[in-house]
Amino acid sequence: MRLIQFETPQGTRHVGVIEGDEIHVVRATDTTRELALGAIAKGHGLVEEVLERGTDPSPHSYRQTLHEGRVLPPLDHQDPAHCLVSGTGLTHLGSASTRDKMHQKNAGEQAAMTDTARIFQWGIEGGRPPAGTPGVQPEWFYKGDGSIVVRPGAAFDKPPFAEDAGEEPELTGLYVVGEDGKPYRVGFALGNEFSDHIMERRNYLYLAHSKLRNCSYGPELRVGELPRHLSGMSRILRGDEVIWEKEFLSGEDNMCHSLENLEYHHFKYAQFLRPGDVHVHFFGTATLSFADNIQTREGDRFEISMAEFGEPLINGIQAGTAELPAGKVKPL
Repeated sequence: MRLIQFETPQGTRHVGVIEGDEIHVVRATDTTRELALGAIAKGHGLVEEVLERGTDPSPHSYRQTLHEGRVLPPLDHQDPAHCLVSGTGLTHLGSASTRDKMHQKNAGEQAAMTDTARIFQWGIEGGRPPAGTPGVQPEWFYKGDGSIVVRPGAAFDKPPFAEDAGEEPELTGLYVVGEDGKPYRVGFALGNEFSDHIMERRNYLYLAHSKLRNCSYGPELRVGELPRHLSGMSRILRGDEVIWEKEFLSGEDNMCHSLENLEYHHFKYAQFLRPGDVHVHFFGTATLSFADNIQTREGDRFEISMAEFGEPLINGIQAGTAELPAGKVKPL
């Protein structure tokens, strides 16, 4: 089952089940979070909750709704401060070589390259432990709260201080913390973990800064387990021209960490178990256009597609504005 959140032309929110180009509207349901909390409270799965509530046909086609910009991220929170966006790196086979390639111009910074290789090797050796057993912890980063999330089809802001505006095609895990304080995986979605790779390349300790950017995920939420091997396509379009494209792989057969291990090392922290909160977690990638010396610019469009997730995730780039000029923090 694949779900979306969308708005009517009048701005009313709904949850829909996607079947081809049809949207089947889940009855009496405004948000996926509400749907998930209802399923948790009844002790059954999301599919059972949808079937119990029932659906009605929508008068608008799915692709029309996407084209009109009315499709929302497939899971969110009405209070953006209660949606945590995070991610893990060096999780996919080949991701260490991609990271090292990004840092080649700073080849004298051997510590950065050595640490990259070391953490990746730890993942190879201990990132896939037996079920129910903690493995080695991955690289982890904070990206922002729900206010940084851009809906499918909308443009990312490139801040005035940014040096790069690069895509990262990834799978995302979408979670709700139940009233029992336990995390529940609602499903998976395609994601674009938009980052500043020039800043990161200057020094790997700048990775935390480079991640504080917009991101997007969706348009569809896939419910249930994932195939172990997934192959998608990441493209950059400039006008009608594809200026770069490359296959990207995901799924556990292409990863050095199991999904269970990545989830454990996120939710082992008590502060991430606040009932009702939403978590969006990017699982990493080994494919970046920046590693192929592609420089994006305002007006470019990213397209990330994978057959198992339905319609592609498309986002543009636009100039952002400075939120706070230098020297404007006021003492009290």
